[in-house]
Amino acid sequence: MAHNHDHGSGQVLLTVICLISLLLGAVADYTTLLPEFLAIWFYVIAYASGGYHGFIETVHHLRRFELNIDFLMIAAALGAAVLGQWIEGAILLFLFSLSGALESYALGKSRNAIHSLLKLRPSQGLRLNADGTEELVPIDELSVGDIVVVKPGEHIPIDGKILKGRTTVDQAAITGESIPVTKEIGDTVFAATLNENGVIEIEVTKPAKDTTVAKIISLVESAQKNKAKTQRLLDTFEPRYAISVVVAVVGLIFIPWLILGHEFDSTFYRAMTVLVVASPCALIISTPASIISAIANGAKNGVLFKGGAYVEQASEINTIAFDKTGTLTQGKPEVTDLLVFDADRDEFTTDGKSKNYVIAVAAGCEQYSEHHLAEAITEYAKVNNVEALKTDNMKATPGRGVEALVNEKRVAVGNLKLFEKEIDKWSEQVRSKADELRRHGNTVVFVAEENRPIGLIALADQVRPKAKETIAALRKMGVNKIAMLTGDNTDVANAIAEELGIDDVYADLLPEEKVDVIEKLKAEGTVAMVGDGVNDAPALAISHLGIAMGAAGTDVALETADVVLMGDELTKLPYMLRLAGKAKRVVWQNITFSLGVIVMLLAGVFLIDLPLTAGVIGHEGSTLLVVLNGLRLLKGQ
Repeated sequence: MAHNHDHGSGQVLLTVICLISLLLGAVADYTTLLPEFLAIWFYVIAYASGGYHGFIETVHHLRRFELNIDFLMIAAALGAAVLGQWIEGAILLFLFSLSGALESYALGKSRNAIHSLLKLRPSQGLRLNADGTEELVPIDELSVGDIVVVKPGEHIPIDGKILKGRTTVDQAAITGESIPVTKEIGDTVFAATLNENGVIEIEVTKPAKDTTVAKIISLVESAQKNKAKTQRLLDTFEPRYAISVVVAVVGLIFIPWLILGHEFDSTFYRAMTVLVVASPCALIISTPASIISAIANGAKNGVLFKGGAYVEQASEINTIAFDKTGTLTQGKPEVTDLLVFDADRDEFTTDGKSKNYVIAVAAGCEQYSEHHLAEAITEYAKVNNVEALKTDNMKATPGRGVEALVNEKRVAVGNLKLFEKEIDKWSEQVRSKADELRRHGNTVVFVAEENRPIGLIALADQVRPKAKETIAALRKMGVNKIAMLTGDNTDVANAIAEELGIDDVYADLLPEEKVDVIEKLKAEGTVAMVGDGVNDAPALAISHLGIAMGAAGTDVALETADVVLMGDELTKLPYMLRLAGKAKRVVWQNITFSLGVIVMLLAGVFLIDLPLTAGVIGHEGSTLLVVLNGLRLLKGQ
């Protein structure tokens, strides 16, 4: 019974036929509305339709010399027929078939939760041809480099980059983010997300079969085949258990009848009842029903578990190691401080005009640079409405900075290395201020005019908005060790760790050294590593549970991590741990309940001569309850 998930609709039909013929048989048997000789024929039809799937499974297994639960059920029904109790056998097969149909419905329901993602992806896209005409083409015909027009209110058909237009996009289907994201020229958009309010033209970056949504679906499909530890344990347990039940039943028939001289009918009837109630259907289905529902719930909320085993693993995590840049922080620097220095008076001033001048000089020097610090400085000038000054004779030195002429004066913007010749002549104040800023985790850029300092710009990578609450929430949930791994220098690392309340800091690490740190943490606990997936691949792979952040775009992360957080939201971590913990509880509730029911029914057979029908109802009822309990995991956070 735990195996027939794939024949959903056919199984429902057979179950209905079984029920109708069972009822007609009962009418012929117990009333005068139908001639009595028809009863046996109706029962035969009920047996054939109700037992069809179980029979096929049994043959399948017997060919490999294995016994399974289906065999126990078919044997019990045939036993009832031998005793002339056709109706009880038919009821057994009907309930057996019904719980099989409901089980495939339940598993189908959690699969549909995933496939609803696919429904969001349109099957066609509006392609813009070279001659300016537009035509609707199936998404499989879109190739990389094609241009597709997406109108407001439409789902984006394919992964691409915006060439024209701006809009907001609801990416909940892919990343689980609840708030729509603004997208401009050059931004990436994903298939199956909703274009809310602008007309955009996108250039296709991936063929339909490689889009992020296609990847998510294939990951979840394979996740459902990759079983949890408890399930693997029960799978090996099933055939052994079936054999021992068969041996016990044969003993229960022959010992009382041949040795103790009991009458055959009642002995055989009792043995058949034992056969039914001892079948561990509920036990075998208890894990997959729960785990698959949890995987589906996660996928709807932008958390992909790559297999049942990882849901189970996630429930045991007590140590979490975070990569710093791009995971706990935004991954791009922002200007945190701008200080203006008046060299004539040898002091820092707060004069607004000089401040704007320092920004304008810095922005003028940096406006054509590709460096990420340069980007932060030009962005800062924009936000403060300061126009960048025009520069001539610009000369950039990689890793140091930029020199140029502004209004015939020689200016320079850069780090210590750029000024190492002059810095000793500069005021002690400038040097000590720069050291202090550095100690607080900033990168310092000097601005000089005619070899004299006119200002300092402090930049730092900003912590993600919800990082602090997330870490507090994880501690509350019983994660007792939280570590931060970074290739950055110790000052920066400590400043950020202090802000977030993280105790274990490992700084100045190369990617391969991250692996050593994870190994060390693994010796003390069950370790999850959270990274943004690009340079963290080795560490993600070696931890007990590799979690990739914001992986909507990066293939490496999708491949190496065990759990993928599609959105860029750290808040999904506590949700993921809660879901895994809940799944584990439901699995154990199910296992305990199913075992309890088996023990109770077996006791009933021997103590109060429990009738076969009651055994059947108890047995199949417990199976249904277990499946429904598992389906609870589809709901809510």
